Amino acid sequence: MSVLTATKVRRSAIVVFVCGILLAWRWSQITDLATGNRGVLMQAVVTGILLGGVYGLVSMGLSLIFGVLGIVNFAHGSLVTVGLYVAFILVEDVGLDPYLAMPVTAVVLFGLGVFIQQTMVTRTMGQALENQLLLTVGLSILIQNLLLLIFSPTPRTIHVGYVNKNIDILGATASLSILAAFAGALTIGLLVWLLLTRTSLGTAIRAVAQNPLGASLVGINVHRMYLLAFGLGTACAGAAGALILPFMSIEPLSGESFTIIAFITVVLGGLGNVVGALVAGLFIGLTYELGGLLLPGQDKLLLVFIVFVLALLFRPQGLFSKDQS
Repeated sequence: MSVLTATKVRRSAIVVFVCGILLAWRWSQITDLATGNRGVLMQAVVTGILLGGVYGLVSMGLSLIFGVLGIVNFAHGSLVTVGLYVAFILVEDVGLDPYLAMPVTAVVLFGLGVFIQQTMVTRTMGQALENQLLLTVGLSILIQNLLLLIFSPTPRTIHVGYVNKNIDILGATASLSILAAFAGALTIGLLVWLLLTRTSLGTAIRAVAQNPLGASLVGINVHRMYLLAFGLGTACAGAAGALILPFMSIEPLSGESFTIIAFITVVLGGLGNVVGALVAGLFIGLTYELGGLLLPGQDKLLLVFIVFVLALLFRPQGLFSKDQS
């Protein structure tokens, strides 16, 4: 037996063992959901998929930045928070509808992303990985404290009557705001995919991601593509923030949970795989909600972390990446 085959066998045995322990531990909850509480199960499935669309959009931006620039952006969740506050100002002070505020928020965050890339990230490209990590972690702390200084830690919400209406879906109930966020996330995800795969600009961005030197030799402005990629990734974060504003209470640290979920989603979808990040977001959203049912009394992220660890053991290249020997 080859070393590679033996490694795969050991990983498979670990996965089976861990899954067996989880099934034995929560067998009563599983059987109860499958028989007597199907309505509760369906509610978790529907809610998980709808929220997963937003997780996917946030993760698409992070995956795009990593795929093109090779930057691990730990400030991504804080940029989602900036998007939340920008949209909040547009709704409360300017009087825009929350969904009309979304494209404006995306444009503002695109500009912020270009500024960050031009003035900060560019200086660390080509340097040691720890320099990039320290920069983005420091940027995240800076953004959080600026938001605390400007807005205070007081939680804020918006009140829009029509978005609180509920709609029945397959026996479950979903608010119109969550449905709108899901539809908006999928629409933006489709537009980003079309931009990257069906336009000359997208071809240039993908060329830079694959081979910056080769792209520069055929006349592509690599620095400009880096600016656009970071700006697009940040715009996705801003758009996601605007979409979740109608059903989320915001504060300066609201984006921290999105940082964790986005990194898990990007790894599961395959590093740099934009479409994989969106699909993995749906899977993570479903896992997150089911974790609340199967592991009551625990943080919903527990099941997400379990799946994440198993994926690292069994398929470390990501669920949607091509297998490499």
